[in-house]
Amino acid sequence: MTPRAEQTLVRLASWMSFEAAQELLEDLLGVHVSKATARRATLASGEAQLAVCEQEEERLKQELPPAPAGADRQVLSGDGAFVHLVAGEWVEVKTLALGEVTPTTRGEVCTQHLSYFSRLSDATSFEQAALVETQRRGLERASEVCAVQDGAEWLQGLVDYHRADAVRILDFAHAAEYINAIGQAVQAAGGRLPDKWLEGVLHRLKHQGPARVLKHLSWLAVRHPNPTIQEKLAYLQKREAHMQYPRYQEAGWPIGSGSVESANKVVVEARLKGAGMRWERQNVNPMLALRNAVCNRRWNETWQASVTQRQARRTSQRQADSHQRLTQAFWTLVCCGARVYRLTHPSVGATEPAAAVSPPPPVRPLSSGYSWRQPFLRRPASPSAGTGEVGAKK
Repeated sequence: MTPRAEQTLVRLASWMSFEAAQELLEDLLGVHVSKATARRATLASGEAQLAVCEQEEERLKQELPPAPAGADRQVLSGDGAFVHLVAGEWVEVKTLALGEVTPTTRGEVCTQHLSYFSRLSDATSFEQAALVETQRRGLERASEVCAVQDGAEWLQGLVDYHRADAVRILDFAHAAEYINAIGQAVQAAGGRLPDKWLEGVLHRLKHQGPARVLKHLSWLAVRHPNPTIQEKLAYLQKREAHMQYPRYQEAGWPIGSGSVESANKVVVEARLKGAGMRWERQNVNPMLALRNAVCNRRWNETWQASVTQRQARRTSQRQADSHQRLTQAFWTLVCCGARVYRLTHPSVGATEPAAAVSPPPPVRPLSSGYSWRQPFLRRPASPSAGTGEVGAKK
């Protein structure tokens, strides 16, 4: 497969399934590859790009270089989307969306030039990894920054890490969802609300602020005691400072986090949450690195960095293999040399003469009257006959 065909294949596989990318590659370029090849080439490119991002993250944290110049007014929004793993587990992929806030000719607030950063990781690791994208966009040097998102705690930590002075805005649709839940709980408890109660409350919240709205909701909570109402009300009361919507609109800030909501669908779910799709955990971030590249319209730059990283890896691997082979050859020669030396130079103990053996005891010479015919067993002499009696009989 040529480099051009491989690049085309990987780019297609970052938008569609491996099987569909393989079929489309054959239709476009006449190059036939298997589904396994498409999967292997795509994940290898994604892993290389992921390594590039990790190296850049470490460099930024160690060198602390100044950020490049970016837009004066920027917005950041974070959120999560769930992906299905092979083991049956659902895990949350976190996404950060960055954009420039500009007014339209009709005076409306518009968020443009969006870019995204997505990873499957814990909140702390995500904060640091996203430094690659915030540094590239010059978020640090922006004169004004707002953060529009829901009220999750990890999102507050994300803002604290990158721009602690950002104007924090609770997504208006998120606040409306909680108010609607309170109204439904009141009706479930037997309370009666006007037909257009929700529309009136949200209009007041958007144009007059949260003070009167929270007071009205507190009155409902007293009239209809309910754990759900108390929970939702406490959530809104805790974030009253982030619901000053008239002030935000007057300053020209957006009050909705639609940019990151669409990012969940476009960047993550469109590729990783198809029908019947399940992913190995280690393959999620490589695919997200490629999805960020194509959705940020930075494919050519990303591909070149990926190719360079893969070539460096192959060179490093070849050097490691060569060093390992040289080491094995060296120790093989050492072992062979030691064996030859033992064979040609016997040990000192083997060349020493054997210890002297003590001579056998001297053999006593036989007397002249020794008879070889003596019986092996001798009968003992009779105790009753002495020597004198034998001589007398003779």
